[in-house]
Amino acid sequence: MNTIHENGRRLAAVLAVIGWLGLAGGLLGITGCAEEPVKPEAALDTPEHHYSTGLRLLDKNDQDGAMKEFQRAVALDPNFAPGHAGIGLVYGFKGMYPEAYDAIKKAKKLQNEPMIVAQIMKIRVLSMERKEGWLEEAEDEFKDGRKKDQNNPALHFYMGKAYRVGLEFDKAAAHFKTVLDLNKDFVGEADKEWQLVQKIQRAAPGTKIGKQIALIDKISRADVAALFIEELRIDRLFEKKGKTFDPSFKAPGQKFEADKIVAMEPATDIATHPLKADIDTVVKLGVRGLEPSPDHKFEPSKSITKAEYAIMLEDIMIRITGDEKMATQYFGQQSLFPDVRPDVYYFNAAMILSSRGILEADKATGEFGASQSITGADALLAIRMFKEFLKI
Repeated sequence: MNTIHENGRRLAAVLAVIGWLGLAGGLLGITGCAEEPVKPEAALDTPEHHYSTGLRLLDKNDQDGAMKEFQRAVALDPNFAPGHAGIGLVYGFKGMYPEAYDAIKKAKKLQNEPMIVAQIMKIRVLSMERKEGWLEEAEDEFKDGRKKDQNNPALHFYMGKAYRVGLEFDKAAAHFKTVLDLNKDFVGEADKEWQLVQKIQRAAPGTKIGKQIALIDKISRADVAALFIEELRIDRLFEKKGKTFDPSFKAPGQKFEADKIVAMEPATDIATHPLKADIDTVVKLGVRGLEPSPDHKFEPSKSITKAEYAIMLEDIMIRITGDEKMATQYFGQQSLFPDVRPDVYYFNAAMILSSRGILEADKATGEFGASQSITGADALLAIRMFKEFLKI
């Protein structure tokens, strides 16, 4: 009887062990299924192809499409580091920074030397978020990546862009020049960035706001107001010349009766604008082309054209020099530009500023480009040349 009981206990123990092993095997099977790669369905259904496609879609600003491609790359190979790095980059574009850094961290653990895709993507995401100390962290990622792949053009290109966004233009130029010297990938993109940074360096903005505006593709009326005050300091220039201006309209013989008039701000759409102080100043100075509309609208976000910028600079030049004849200097003369007729309103301004090297025509076509939006870098460079010409 004891033998029967003993055998029963042993059998129960064996069954228990078998049951535990079966449960553990089942759990491992479930876990393994989650990480098991899916089978490719076509010859180009590869992690590498989906990763490349994802990058191309990001260049077209198709973030959702890119995410699907990166996720497919990871589904085909859960250990494919570039796929995880790409997912992190898309999260960065979407402003989901914790998720972005988590994905990039996973990519960094999975990548083998000399792969540095995780470091490159982290530099790009840091440049988007720009939290305190971001540039120093980006520099650390660059140093880490450079130890593994010293001549990687993407690493230098995106570190250059990080420095440009961080307003470190000299360092940015050095990295873009390195990409050009390597003469591999990103040559076209680096050349454009290098030319932009060189233009900013020539313009030499003296204030932080000037450096920030230098990076804008299409500057606004508010940006121009800030540049005129911060970089050109027209308020002080006008004071030195003893000129005072009152741009408000008064009809002939009109008697001012304060108790019957409710004062209205010259510009009623700038109350909460961060550049309100600069806008108020240029409005009081009455700079031609920066006046509020009759219904008291300044339209601070409206981008300006090269023709409008020329009109503004011409007005400032006349008022600083006191040379009123300059306003009609080129009337009746032939245009130097194939796209500017002598009867257009900005003809004289275009001629004055181009003849003095302040605003340049297109070197290839000779066109003035009056209708083109003006960039922050071009606006700053014009101010630099303006100051040099007038020796101010």
